[in-house]
Amino acid sequence: MTAFPKTSALMQRGSDFLGSEYAILCGAMSWVSERNLVSAISNAGGFGVIACGAMTPDLLDTEIAATKALTGRPFGVNLITMHPALFDLIDVCAKQGVTHVVLAGGIPPKGSVEAIKAFGAKVIVFAPTLALAKKLLRSGGDALVIEGMEAGGHIGPVSTSVLAQEFLPALADDHLVFVAGGIGRGEAIAGYLEMGAVGVQLGTRFACASESIAHPAFKKAFIRANARDAITSVQVDPRLPVIPVRALKNKGTEEFTAKQIEVARLLDSESIEMGEAQLQIEHFWAGALRKAVIDGDVENGSLMAGQSVGMVKQEEPVADIIRQLMDESEAALARR
Repeated sequence: MTAFPKTSALMQRGSDFLGSEYAILCGAMSWVSERNLVSAISNAGGFGVIACGAMTPDLLDTEIAATKALTGRPFGVNLITMHPALFDLIDVCAKQGVTHVVLAGGIPPKGSVEAIKAFGAKVIVFAPTLALAKKLLRSGGDALVIEGMEAGGHIGPVSTSVLAQEFLPALADDHLVFVAGGIGRGEAIAGYLEMGAVGVQLGTRFACASESIAHPAFKKAFIRANARDAITSVQVDPRLPVIPVRALKNKGTEEFTAKQIEVARLLDSESIEMGEAQLQIEHFWAGALRKAVIDGDVENGSLMAGQSVGMVKQEEPVADIIRQLMDESEAALARR
């Protein structure tokens, strides 16, 4: 008999798909979603996901092996579709027998979904529009994450509640849909499950877990922040279509604006190609994130956070966070 009968029943399809006790995915946060946090989430009954980010194939290989040494439970790997070595990273996942691969950051390039399916892994995709979601699910996506603009990191323009109303009635009967963006409490999880979602994805709530390797100064900034401190980056030049990023306001957010102006000037003088320009922007983020998460430079680094950051009140173990979310969801469903 499960301790959370109503929530578990609504999550059943998601849990079966992930192979986890609860259909709670951890969002892939660069530098944060590594072996320690990922294994802790899987061990606590959730589903951890390694953020590959800008890792080389060798680094990813090491990270997967290290995560396996810490948990015998399923976990996934998040790959950025624009990574220049995407197919080599997929080969690493194949070699390591990864069961679930999340493709994020854009439309999966030709052959990538097939390459993942070829070694028996499940493919989880993101889609900002219903038409694209249907296309990706038709062409091999096994599950979909819809992520609203309340989320931290790279975001789209539409809120989670609107996406849920648009996507779930159209897709939930025949497909597995997880909802993400701004989820900080179990009552919200219960609501999305009742609308037809099979599970949820949270990032910000897990960033300050005891098992997260994020610097104490990074965690302190999260604990002090409220929802309105998590702002989106400004796009300076329409030719440089920078995906907006949500992070806590600091000197780093201003530096990003300056970086865009600098790259736009290089484009003006034809010193660099568009692809290189966008890669420079991505590298800026990778470096700025490392500064904040690893070095604890919370003034100049990037503090990527979702609007649910106001619900992060203290550093606590992953198992306690998951239990609290499930308790809140169960209580909400029992009141209905």
